[in-house]
Amino acid sequence: MVSKLDFYKVFCTVGKCKSFSKAARELFMTQPAVSQSIMQLEKELDTRLFNRTPKGVTFTVEGKILFEYIHSAINLIDVGEEKILEFKNLTTGELKIGVGDTISRYFLLPYLEAFHSNYPNIKFKIVNGTTLEICSLLKSGEVDVAVCNFPIDDPALELRPCLEVHDIFVCGEKYKGLLSEAVSIQKLVKLPLIFLDKSNSRNYVEDYLLSKGIQISPEFELGSHELLLEFAKINLGIACVTKEFSLEYLNKGLLFEVQLTEEIPKRDIGVCFLKSVPLSPASTKFVGILEKNQSKGR
Repeated sequence: MVSKLDFYKVFCTVGKCKSFSKAARELFMTQPAVSQSIMQLEKELDTRLFNRTPKGVTFTVEGKILFEYIHSAINLIDVGEEKILEFKNLTTGELKIGVGDTISRYFLLPYLEAFHSNYPNIKFKIVNGTTLEICSLLKSGEVDVAVCNFPIDDPALELRPCLEVHDIFVCGEKYKGLLSEAVSIQKLVKLPLIFLDKSNSRNYVEDYLLSKGIQISPEFELGSHELLLEFAKINLGIACVTKEFSLEYLNKGLLFEVQLTEEIPKRDIGVCFLKSVPLSPASTKFVGILEKNQSKGR
């Protein structure tokens, strides 16, 4: 079935070529088919659009007015189709990522660099927040993907683990001697504790401790992982941190890992996105880069 848009494309081509036969060659149509299309359009509009002459065609007054509008409209359609192609080919567009500050700094940066190197015309919009906050932004469509602490219990989200991490306790020089041998968590929690304020990683550790019948009442509740490390370094207490994000302090001897008689089970950091919404081409490539990390690390 031929649409009115098809008729308008024929109309514009005839107008530019000033000839049915030339328009037919350009459109890869027969001349009778071109003539029929124009006649059908004129019938629908109840208006004659062209003056037919032995030398070709010229616009009527009505045809010239219509051409100005239709030509502009078809150009806009062509531009729109080009833009879609650019998005598919990743030559333009924006990738909106929700991520926490700590994960952004210690995990995400190399992958942002790799993506930007491969697709330099894609712009980044990075939105920081807690896991709960960025999952909410993901569900409202304000970010395309979220990179955050697992586990997440939300059936609306597709979860792809990328990095296995360990929650550990660290201390400064003051507690080094006191904790020189492996200690039980029951003994450890009697010391001043330093925890993140509200976070998915804290909830994970706290839920694990509660499963052992242990409740905690931290001496300090802080807003960032860096502050946990700094407070522990100046001997304000024993900090619960992510080992993989604390290696600089541990390797330099600024902090010391507390050896526990029973380790906290490992968890994951990963990328998530809505199951109900197809990923954009840029998001698909970005998730693929992160998943390569998973395949290498496991």
